[in-house]
Amino acid sequence: MSGPAGSSASTALLTDMYELTMVAAALADGTAERQCVFELFARRLPDGRRYGVVGGTGRALDALREFRFGDAELASLQGALDERTLKWLADYRFAGDVDGYPEGELYFPGSPILTVTGTFADAVVLETLFLSILNHDSAIASAAARMVTAAGSRPLIEMGSRRTHEEAAVASARAAYLAGFGATSNLEAGRRYGVPTAGTAAHAWVLLHDDEVSAFRSQVEALGTNTTLLVDTYDIRQGIERAIEAAGPGLGAVRIDSGDLGVLARQAREQLDALGATDTKIVLSGDLDEYAIASLRAEPVDSYGVGTSLVTGSGAPTASMVYKLVEVDGRPVAKRSSSKESRGGRKSALRRYKPTGTAVEEVVYPVTTAPERGLHDRVLPMPLVREGEPVADLPGLEEGRERLRAALVSVPWEGLKLSRGEPAIPTVFPEA
Repeated sequence: MSGPAGSSASTALLTDMYELTMVAAALADGTAERQCVFELFARRLPDGRRYGVVGGTGRALDALREFRFGDAELASLQGALDERTLKWLADYRFAGDVDGYPEGELYFPGSPILTVTGTFADAVVLETLFLSILNHDSAIASAAARMVTAAGSRPLIEMGSRRTHEEAAVASARAAYLAGFGATSNLEAGRRYGVPTAGTAAHAWVLLHDDEVSAFRSQVEALGTNTTLLVDTYDIRQGIERAIEAAGPGLGAVRIDSGDLGVLARQAREQLDALGATDTKIVLSGDLDEYAIASLRAEPVDSYGVGTSLVTGSGAPTASMVYKLVEVDGRPVAKRSSSKESRGGRKSALRRYKPTGTAVEEVVYPVTTAPERGLHDRVLPMPLVREGEPVADLPGLEEGRERLRAALVSVPWEGLKLSRGEPAIPTVFPEA
């Protein structure tokens, strides 16, 4: 399963040395086979956020399937680990169970987003794998969901590939689509995950030509009048005039990437209408985030392109999730360090709803003492892996999009505000 140096064919080295150190020590003292439960959760939401969105579950399960230590990985560990540990790694196949919140589900402080059951060695070696994927994708999906809410019915395109690591760009495009973005400019996300792709020309296209109208005419001739022309390379008013000269009043859209976007959108709409291009749409881009999008709500904008803020989580590039041991051989264990406490024992969660469909609270409870379920309550975790094999017919990316759309509809209206406040849905922890 491993590839040449630098290859991403294997995910086995998506782990930390300290995890392998624990495996080596556990193999030496006989604790490696103790039956354990690990939980992945967030102690708190990023500052100013009222909900989080679970993203990356599908990617994590794909990575788990490929998690093998081949010759290349083992060779890189020679001298760092003893032969017993290297042999254990060579034979590694996760044989335990995984339960968790499906992608597109909302989470809150303490939600048991992922529960991993297996031997200590089998489960602990997966900590970095699961955390690196879910921390990143959940952060992007959470930021993207806020942007989708701010945009209302106006579509968004993800355009952040040039602002992050090349693999993070693909994952970000996927997470943005999960959260409700309509398309991405990242072609690999389209190939790998089926995310719709779209894009427009950059300023370099205009600068390449001797004049703006020549650039526009060439683009229209190659791509048709439904294309989007970037009109702010020089003077926006002249750019719009030349765009309609080149394409006619049936031009698909103009894009504005700089300046006072609200003012420019109003002026562009007036000019386009005066030129008879009443159906030509206006696309805005340029350092947009959820706050900027919300401020443009009253302007004549048809869609938004979002880049840097999206792929950096709009100020929260990680979901701050942790992976903690909560049970050993059926006995609850818990960390007691100040400000980093954990709750011992395997847990599940349900969300309570009013008859109207509004969510009122999330109950995280020990699996040994499940609370009485009301008529409208819904259990959140679902089986994902059984005895090392993914469960059949798991929901995919499209189902995750629909799940999030429905989940956000269930959030009390104040929970969707962009201002600081308490979590949209309170989490309660009844004692065993």
